[in-house]
Amino acid sequence: MVRRINLALQGGGAHGAFAWGVLDRLLEEDEIEIAAISGTSAGALNGAGLKAGLSIGGIEGRRAARENLDYIWGQVGEASDNLFMRWVYSVFPTPRHVRRLTEFFSPAAWLDQVTRLVSPYDLGPFYSNPLTAIIRDMPHPKLDRPGGPELFVSATNVRTGRIRVFRDGEITISTILASACLPTIYKAIEIHDPTTGRREAYWDGGYSGNPALFPLYRPELPRDIVIVAINPMTRHKLPRTPGSIQDRINEISFNTALMSELRAIKFVKSLHAEKRMEGREMKNLLIHMIKDERLMNALGASTKMMPGPGLLAKMREAGRAAAGRWIAEGLDCVGDRDSYDLSSLFSLEVG
Repeated sequence: MVRRINLALQGGGAHGAFAWGVLDRLLEEDEIEIAAISGTSAGALNGAGLKAGLSIGGIEGRRAARENLDYIWGQVGEASDNLFMRWVYSVFPTPRHVRRLTEFFSPAAWLDQVTRLVSPYDLGPFYSNPLTAIIRDMPHPKLDRPGGPELFVSATNVRTGRIRVFRDGEITISTILASACLPTIYKAIEIHDPTTGRREAYWDGGYSGNPALFPLYRPELPRDIVIVAINPMTRHKLPRTPGSIQDRINEISFNTALMSELRAIKFVKSLHAEKRMEGREMKNLLIHMIKDERLMNALGASTKMMPGPGLLAKMREAGRAAAGRWIAEGLDCVGDRDSYDLSSLFSLEVG
């Protein structure tokens, strides 16, 4: 029996390797058909690799998708440790004595401090975006090949602050870069907008939708949305240090749009349960979630900027394990009922 699902892939820097593991495990299941993908930031990167591979079709397409994902995260891992610092120094050149001082601190902490003082627009010929080559040089790079799942990629319009969702025919290297454009590190990505007739600048899609679910509401797509969650919804330990406080602020802000969409879905589901939606076209969506809250709580948000091979391998294996648990416990729910209880997510909102 074929189970058709939509995937919603969160962004979260190096933590996106968790979704790599999830996708790698899902691709092993012949009965799972991925109808559509909505991705943001690292989720857009994963979505691009997945789409470009699956568009080949059949067993070969699944193999190609896994090869793309392995390549993407292998390349990200090569930007770690000394190579990572070498890249940071090339992007943010500093005097030698300052460079020696930074060796006493983590790369993520150092980069955070530098980006508070230096804009990517200050870098002139030193500026580069390493994601360009990673996307371009995937083993199976064709993003515009027909077939395979629909792909939706979200970015944030700098001028309006609104979300922009790019879909199949609009997906290019530039749109993936736009979705993953952290403005303290990368220059805004400018893309022509046919509706306004002007070039619009875009930043990371996480500011406006991480990931956007509404593109997956289309009537021709299945009701089931599987959210691959990277940013923890809940942290039980109170942040007390400046770094952990800022980390939690970022997590909350990057989860806000998703929480709003899930709250709206819960409301519609309650109307369906009360038989108040009969004769209306609004879908009764089925929500599933693959996550590992314990792992994400154990990791600080700063590790999102530390894509070491060891961390990426750990995230991949955790993702595979989480997907395996969902396959065992939640796959039978597809097409019939939710495997994730939204009421538990919002149970404490009203006292």
